[in-house]
Amino acid sequence: MTIASITGIGWVTPMSMGCGRDYKTLTAEAGKLPKLTSRMIFGERLPRFGRLDGYSKLGFAATGFALKDAHLDQWVEKRPIGVIASTVYGCLATDIDYYETVVPEGGAFASPNLFAYTLPNVFLGEVAIHFGLTGAAFVINEPELSGIAGLRMALNNLILEECSIMLAGFCDAGRPESFQYPVEVTPGAVFFVLEKTPGDETLSYGDLDMDIEGTIFFKGAQVQNLQNLMQRCIAVQSI
Repeated sequence: MTIASITGIGWVTPMSMGCGRDYKTLTAEAGKLPKLTSRMIFGERLPRFGRLDGYSKLGFAATGFALKDAHLDQWVEKRPIGVIASTVYGCLATDIDYYETVVPEGGAFASPNLFAYTLPNVFLGEVAIHFGLTGAAFVINEPELSGIAGLRMALNNLILEECSIMLAGFCDAGRPESFQYPVEVTPGAVFFVLEKTPGDETLSYGDLDMDIEGTIFFKGAQVQNLQNLMQRCIAVQSI
């Protein structure tokens, strides 16, 4: 059963960043994430963006690219568009940084700026404000960064008609340096715009189906993870 069309893709990885339609091929390699600025993403300075922690900037940037790719980045009235993000470590690095400001002097110098970003879903509020989104927005934890659980939830949201457009993806800044376990994660963020009924069929990369057991398919082939789905979408448009 066809549930939604993918009409936008946005990502930030150690190797590249941008919108799906800006690329013909992609490489997936580990490395260090770029230092993000609002001008790199939106072409203008956003004062609030500079105050975000690294994890929040990463998610904000990737969702912004995805909405731009789907021609949904401009708005006049708020829209019932939802966002679901998968993560392994979330804002844990920021939590650690904040805790280190709490310990000295009994918390007298605890950082209010860091405290503001000690929840993994904070960046979704920033995204909702900037792009006028009013749909469900939440972050889920995954034991590994496939993004499938979040994608499945987004498709179920479309089936239940809670929203007609959903953003689904993953965002992770990687395992904090002070941690040696449990899993190494390549840092990055990838988001897809899913439309139940695309306003412009020419923007579609292809359709997503899901069977009764929750297995997701793109163009008839099972989706194993979102990195692979992104590469398959880019390959489709280059044919």
